[in-house]
Amino acid sequence: MQKIPSVDLRDFLSDDPVRKQKFVNEIGKAYEEIGFVALKGHFLDDQLVEDLYSEVKHFFELPVAVKSQYEIPGIGGQRGYVSFGKEAAKGRTTGDLKEFWHFGQYLPEDSKYVAEYPENVEVKELPHFNEVGEKAYKMLEKTGIYVLRALALYVGLDEFYFDKFVAEGNSILRPIHYPPITEEPKDAVRAAAHGDINLITLLMGAHGKGLQVQNHAGEWIDAIAQPDELMINVGDMLSRHTNNKLKSTIHQVVNPPKELWGTSRYSIPFFMHPVSEMPLNCLEHCIDEDHPKLYDDITAGEFLHERLVELGLIKK
Repeated sequence: MQKIPSVDLRDFLSDDPVRKQKFVNEIGKAYEEIGFVALKGHFLDDQLVEDLYSEVKHFFELPVAVKSQYEIPGIGGQRGYVSFGKEAAKGRTTGDLKEFWHFGQYLPEDSKYVAEYPENVEVKELPHFNEVGEKAYKMLEKTGIYVLRALALYVGLDEFYFDKFVAEGNSILRPIHYPPITEEPKDAVRAAAHGDINLITLLMGAHGKGLQVQNHAGEWIDAIAQPDELMINVGDMLSRHTNNKLKSTIHQVVNPPKELWGTSRYSIPFFMHPVSEMPLNCLEHCIDEDHPKLYDDITAGEFLHERLVELGLIKK
């Protein structure tokens, strides 16, 4: 496969069962074959996208001393600011060339997860930053719920199987700034080759090229979404849960050509996580003689902890 398939969520949302099934088949096939799709018809409108990018740029333009106030110790970077070069891909010691922010789940006061999740961090200098972030978070989460409903049907589950696991899941909206490159990077790229930890990732059309996806032949393909599309990929949790029927694809963000080193790149992925107690055990009907069980039983919380240790964001 040499290009990322494009699908339209409006097919799934229509009252036409033929269109709905068409969407289920298309997205399921794409996730079996390459693990990425470009999605039209989502719930983010152009104005919200514009507002979010504007607020994010304003935040990253703040002085380092101001941004550093929002780097919260002891929470593995799960909320607030994470400074330049802190995160490294699994298996690498060199930090990626990026800084980022985390918006997390918005819980009702009586939720049992209030004690488990860190609180969101308010940026005092930008009065609209948190409000716009929350709106975008909720629209991306809503889009993700429908994608998971389609995938549940594709693998033979009840349509609403994932709803209870993601309703108050530990999902993260991560605005990323890849600053201009000022000197020849020794061993660092903007984001080294990796698979995502979570169920699915929804990526707003990034400003600037650079995202590449590895197909099954090991070739790197440029993954470029149209302005009205989200790029959505399978994460390791969903791959594991479906016994690798749905593929978590290795991807990277490469450094730009030298003539573009002086430019920033912004990217805003939404990492859709379930609640920590969700079992990621391989689904029974994804296991057969030709597809033996590939993974040990584990919960989402245990798996996330393992991976945050590997990424260097929390200590063992």
